Amino acid sequence: MGYLGKDIPKLGFGLMRLPLVEKRIDIEQTKTMVDRFLAAGFTYFDTAYGYNNGESEAAAKVALIDRYPRESFQFATKLPAWAGAKDADEAKQMFFTSLERTGAGYFDFYLLHNCGAERTRAFDEFGMWDFVLEQRERGLIRHVGFSLHDTAEVLDDLLARHPEMEFVQLQVNYADMDNPAVQSARCLEVAKRHGKPVIVMEPVKGGLLARPLPPVAKILSEADPHASPASWALRFAASLDNVITVLSGMSSIDQMEDNLVTMAEFRPLVDAEHAVLEKVRDALGAIESIPCTNCGYCLEGCPRGIPVPSIFGAMNQYLVFDSLEPGKSFYGLYTRNGNTAGSCTECGQCESVCPQHIGIMQELRRTAAAFE
Repeated sequence: MGYLGKDIPKLGFGLMRLPLVEKRIDIEQTKTMVDRFLAAGFTYFDTAYGYNNGESEAAAKVALIDRYPRESFQFATKLPAWAGAKDADEAKQMFFTSLERTGAGYFDFYLLHNCGAERTRAFDEFGMWDFVLEQRERGLIRHVGFSLHDTAEVLDDLLARHPEMEFVQLQVNYADMDNPAVQSARCLEVAKRHGKPVIVMEPVKGGLLARPLPPVAKILSEADPHASPASWALRFAASLDNVITVLSGMSSIDQMEDNLVTMAEFRPLVDAEHAVLEKVRDALGAIESIPCTNCGYCLEGCPRGIPVPSIFGAMNQYLVFDSLEPGKSFYGLYTRNGNTAGSCTECGQCESVCPQHIGIMQELRRTAAAFE
């Protein structure tokens, strides 16, 4: 059965977590990764207006768009109208800024970024749904869609109100299929019912499934000692129906090589392998941790500049491995400028944009009690 993007190779290069040198994107390493990715036969690249404060889009121009024929790859970016735009003109300018920064000429896939909760209101009030259709008519966009971090009910409503959207981008991984906050399985069902193909994001859950806890690592290793943990996550997502591609936010050449080995000769999971992942889900459910994927949305607008993902990483070190001192050490490193968990003013801005729907303020209070 045909669908939009069915012939696109099932590994996409997510440009959100590119390698860094002194907090700036390492362009030369990024070029090498782009070269390896394309040489292996993969063609889909994904970024967004706000990734690395726009540096990701600029890096894509230098590492990819200026160096390869435009028709040899698919390029996607996203527009976050809710992120600082005061009116429709400012929101629409984000599109033209992305076009200029990337030098792409047009976008193969263009997304309204992170719909859901209060964020959808900006797209509605600023007329962004019609705006992207106008740009498609002008030839500046080939396919329009949106990404979503919200419930299946919200997705159903959006697709009912906007049947003109051609695809959706959803968080899907084996750990979140039945997660009540993420609802991967239910969201996939909704997309299929509306006839919309899916681009998978967070297949490795922000890297958490690539660095499994000992009980999980043991299950995977016993099932296949030669397969990396990340390969299980990628193969799970790519084995699903109606998938355009599976985005992996690769941060190093080693990560890319592992993903290329997995996906160059992709094999869908068989029943016995699905049974292994059921055991893994049970093991994950038995371990307490904060389900932060380090997306960074909570950082924008925080009045105290609290590095929430880093703080939660330190707390998870303590929760998952029962190692208080290493957790304290990391915590001290991340909060050395005084932006501690205890300095939170509880304004709630972070919780309003968190894709994982984490009770961030409560977790910061718990972290402060443990480390301060």
